[in-house]
Amino acid sequence: MAARSAAGGSAGASAARRAQQARRQERLLREQWQAARARAERWEAASEGEQRVAAQLLMLAERGWRLLVDRRWPGTRAANVDMLLIGPGGVFVIDVKNWRAAPEASAGRLRAGGFSRDEHRRKLLAVTKAAESAVASLGMSPVAVRPLLAFAGHRVDAELGRVRLLGEREIGPALLSERTRLSAESVRALTEHLERVFPEYEAPPAAAAPDTATSDTVTSDTASRIPDTASDGLFDLDGLRDAALDEARRAPIEQWMTFLDPDQLALVRRNWAGPARISGPAGTGKTVIALHRAAYLAQRTNGRILYVTFANNLPRVQATFLKTMAPAVADRVDFRSLHSWAQDYLRDRGVPVHLHKEKAETAFSFAWKHVGRNSCLTEIDPQHPYWREEIDYVIKGRGITAFEEYAALPRRRRRAGLRRPHRQAVWSLYEAYEAQRTERAVHDFNDVLSLALAEAAGRIGHSAYTAVVVDEVQDLTLVGVRLLHALVGDTPNGLLLVGDGQQAVYPGGFRLSDAGIDIRGDRGQVLRANYRNSKEIVDTALSVVADDAFEDLDGLRTPGRRDIDLTYHDGEVQRAVLPTPAAHDEALLTALRSLTPQELAGSAVLCPAKRAIEHYQRLLTRAGLRVCSLDRYDGHPVEAVKLGSYRRAKGLEFKRVYLPQHDTPPSTGTPDGRTPAETADERAELARSQLYVAMTRARDVLWLGSVRPVREN
Repeated sequence: MAARSAAGGSAGASAARRAQQARRQERLLREQWQAARARAERWEAASEGEQRVAAQLLMLAERGWRLLVDRRWPGTRAANVDMLLIGPGGVFVIDVKNWRAAPEASAGRLRAGGFSRDEHRRKLLAVTKAAESAVASLGMSPVAVRPLLAFAGHRVDAELGRVRLLGEREIGPALLSERTRLSAESVRALTEHLERVFPEYEAPPAAAAPDTATSDTVTSDTASRIPDTASDGLFDLDGLRDAALDEARRAPIEQWMTFLDPDQLALVRRNWAGPARISGPAGTGKTVIALHRAAYLAQRTNGRILYVTFANNLPRVQATFLKTMAPAVADRVDFRSLHSWAQDYLRDRGVPVHLHKEKAETAFSFAWKHVGRNSCLTEIDPQHPYWREEIDYVIKGRGITAFEEYAALPRRRRRAGLRRPHRQAVWSLYEAYEAQRTERAVHDFNDVLSLALAEAAGRIGHSAYTAVVVDEVQDLTLVGVRLLHALVGDTPNGLLLVGDGQQAVYPGGFRLSDAGIDIRGDRGQVLRANYRNSKEIVDTALSVVADDAFEDLDGLRTPGRRDIDLTYHDGEVQRAVLPTPAAHDEALLTALRSLTPQELAGSAVLCPAKRAIEHYQRLLTRAGLRVCSLDRYDGHPVEAVKLGSYRRAKGLEFKRVYLPQHDTPPSTGTPDGRTPAETADERAELARSQLYVAMTRARDVLWLGSVRPVREN
């Protein structure tokens, strides 16, 4: 009984303490509210509704937010901006409304009391564009600038396109729930910058004519008339940009991709007259631009955006990144691998698909056994994988259905020369495979894309997508690119292709002109500035592919060692050369064990093949190290070393990359361990390209492991 009484007394005391804490918190909030209301009331020019909303926002000052009230719209004589709120969650352009009738978001329009009020939404979007231009000079993406309509006296929480509608009671909690984008230093710098660009509002003289921007009509070039503060010696924009980049690099690797420089921002916001392409060496920010472009388009259109790539793991990661950067529009962008999307596309249209990888492989094995194994093809390569690739990437991947077309076809990125008898033998193997596959009533992955292309080609102009963004386009087949082009055609801002021919990790190739895509003038942009790798890491990676000139998708022959402008200088290459595999693996474990949990979270062990991945999965797990497979990685920070193949690392980056036994020659698959001379160069070049991709994933540390037995004299 005494024990129960003591326990009850302890519980009662705990409840009393919690009640006291709650009352103290209530008094603190009430005092903050009264102080904020008093400060808001000092703005005599503001309406009572604006004062109430301002009081709510001023309470955020305790959480690191800054509020600018009644600012002049740059480029106008009399137009004003009600409020600019800058804080950890980004920049918010706020227009306060004190309407008698409640606002309604209907059919993409703003209404109240039965009347259209959409002119207020349009004006807010125009001034938001001015704010985007202002913060772009500091490297901030447009996705971090949000337009917000605040309604005094009403309860509302809705979205109208990219405009958020919030009542005066909803606005504070909504903004506090925003994820942290900016540090306190960035908030201070942005506030000072916006104070200069949006000066305090002064009413024009009574005799002055009203500015056109105060009416329902807003001039289209208002946002471009931003005062140039870069020349002010007291305001160092370059220094602030560098500080923003340094701050981003200190963050988890999953977050730092939100940095953009002014040149990249210009590409994100550009109005393309038709299909466009962004290319450039590894580390130049192509994927970052593609993600921000998808968010930018989603903010400014009513349709859906398709963001597609070849690999299965990348869409999960990229979707996480976009949701972090622009949660308001994340649900309007579909991140998909090409084949997964194509299967759903066909199913939705009632087109039967019988995809069965194992049965398709069996069909090819039978075809090789009866047609290929004893043909002249064995003079070039006696192993069937090379010829399966020829059918997958050259014939079916390009949509070829007639031998004469194949006989005259330039086999891009295929080094082994094929005379007409060899091409006839390949065609016979292809026809035998198709017969075996048809007999088994199955499709392969190429069939899925061909079926989808046939369906899309008959529905041009009826796509569910406003725009399509294609990342790592060099890894797609020609049929895949034609399919995606068919969804949006040549409409302005409809198709953006992002990729680099030097980072192609699959055999075969094509030109964009083969797909009927014409990239004219400035719709083909090449990036030169590397934001990821230091000179030591870049030089090490380029040394692998320096002698491998390549033909990019535009048909231009490009040298393996390209000119790159470096912006990062802190990365290093660490080499571990050991006499035995066991000593090599112990050196790898020692390096990984020395990392903190946070450092381990930004690290990856990359391998060229499945067998090596399985080996290091067992090794790291037995050593007690947490491992996250790249096949399951979704872009959320996790305190575990990432493990996967060179190919699965495409489109990603890590602070530390470990490449065990990186210089071990790849297995050729031949019984005697030799690769025929006709195909050896091609396989070696492809392996070098994959190694180059793996090396350039590293930002701070590139660890290269080697096994070199000690030779006895």
